[in-house]
Amino acid sequence: MTVLNDLLRPIFDWLQYPLRGLPSFIGILIWSIPVGVFALWVFGKTSNQDRIAEVKRRIYGGLFEIRLFNDDLRAIMRAQMEIFGHVLHYQALALKPMIFILPPLVLVMVQLHQFYGFRGLQPGDSVLLTVQLDPEAVAPDRRPAISLETPAGLRAETAAVWVPSLAQISWLIGVDEPGDYELLIGIDNTEVTKRVRATERIERLSPERPPRTFIGQLEWPSEKPLDRDGPVRSITLAYPDATTGILGWDVEWQWAWMVVFFVLTMVVALVLRKPMGVEL
Repeated sequence: MTVLNDLLRPIFDWLQYPLRGLPSFIGILIWSIPVGVFALWVFGKTSNQDRIAEVKRRIYGGLFEIRLFNDDLRAIMRAQMEIFGHVLHYQALALKPMIFILPPLVLVMVQLHQFYGFRGLQPGDSVLLTVQLDPEAVAPDRRPAISLETPAGLRAETAAVWVPSLAQISWLIGVDEPGDYELLIGIDNTEVTKRVRATERIERLSPERPPRTFIGQLEWPSEKPLDRDGPVRSITLAYPDATTGILGWDVEWQWAWMVVFFVLTMVVALVLRKPMGVEL
């Protein structure tokens, strides 16, 4: 997963670069077009199009039967059961293309979440920095030697807070100036870094530097994972949730962009299904 993230990071940074100054909705709309086209193309190539068309005709036939014999309860019940069976058949036919669509779609959405799920820090903001240690690497009755070096533009607003029951260390970090920064954290004889970005633009953020696990790197691909043999398991920076416009409402929620993205991608697929000759 490390190698894949190393390949995808510069690609998505390059693709997102022209969109960094646009409203989030416009950027999400632009991303949804190629993703919708790709998903539609894969669906058309990997699904049984003739069989899907036949099953849809049977569903429509059942609906017409209910409308035609709306005074015959037995006919209505029979038609409903047939429609239910055809719907299950349709879902089974759609399962195969989803096997090919979902893996690349997940990779795309994970990368986009680093841009659209959170907002960059602003001068005057305070953000919580949490270092999660491996409990097995820390003696329960001893506080490790802790240090934090902040570059110009950032400052530690509090001393390190050590929670031995959780094996966690926390600081409150203040932002003075926009910029890209790197914190240097010392734990006993180990030093690790954490990227911090203060910006008004929609750029890649790194809320967490993950452990060297598949799930951790899949969820947080913006920074290289931590050393597996080191005492630090993860480093989290609590960026604020991004604000996404939905039907005139500004929703401050890190998953809001994903809802908009799904809807727009489906709209793109529905609009282009006939020009691309794909039966959905």
